[in-house]
Amino acid sequence: MSVTAERKTELIKDFATKKDDTGSPEVQVAILSERIANLTEHFKTHSKDNHSRRGLLKMVSTRRRLLDYVKKTDETATRR
Repeated sequence: MSVTAERKTELIKDFATKKDDTGSPEVQVAILSERIANLTEHFKTHSKDNHSRRGLLKMVSTRRRLLDYVKKTDETATRR
């Protein structure tokens, strides 16, 4: 369900805005999107897993807030 270290490193490298950037909103959105995709696949086989579903909703909400922040602060960063 979680993102592997190799995949996380790939995402950081792809979406980093500067060298050694791990905390920018773009990187956080990319990692959250990967985790959300993994959980969505999980729910295809475990439809009654409500505890994880709550975590999924929380992640979606966090990603939405980050995307709103990125849109508000930097118009060119929404290209991804």
